[in-house]
Amino acid sequence: MHVNDPFARLPEVPSFTLGSEDVSDGEPLPLAQWSGIFGVPGGGDVSPQLSWSGAPEGTKGYAVTVYDPDAPAGSGFWHWAVANIPASVTEPASDAGNGTGELLPPGAVRLPGDAGAARFIGAAPPAGHGPHRYFIVVQALDVEDTGVEANTTPALLGFHISGHVLGRAVLTATAETAV
Repeated sequence: MHVNDPFARLPEVPSFTLGSEDVSDGEPLPLAQWSGIFGVPGGGDVSPQLSWSGAPEGTKGYAVTVYDPDAPAGSGFWHWAVANIPASVTEPASDAGNGTGELLPPGAVRLPGDAGAARFIGAAPPAGHGPHRYFIVVQALDVEDTGVEANTTPALLGFHISGHVLGRAVLTATAETAV
């Protein structure tokens, strides 16, 4: 597998701390974070609980994304994207990425990922494709409003925020489906 670093071409920014009660950095995703929607038996499509601290001074908002650069799509696969999270919010609950958005703060914008749904879609790597990495990323921004609308793609969100990122926190989990 070719190692694709999704941050290789982005400007370096300070990091801050990102943790989760559901997912551990460098470890396999629990079944709850796999995709029942894509037919994984027992998969829950439950976005992980997240908590972060130490964002850079001047942070006015956040964007949260989950991305698999190892998906056999040529462009990876966006599993979840939320923009316009207020700076006062640093702990989205488990399942905040459900289809209703009720667990997200007012004003947060849920974007459709590569499955076409504005919700968290869990892991479902093709059988025998090898290990996939799931980059759970919180970006601290110098703006409250990213200017994106609910039909914006996660890739376009990246363009919108590229000049506004003050810091980045990353947690990387893995998943693999045996043959």
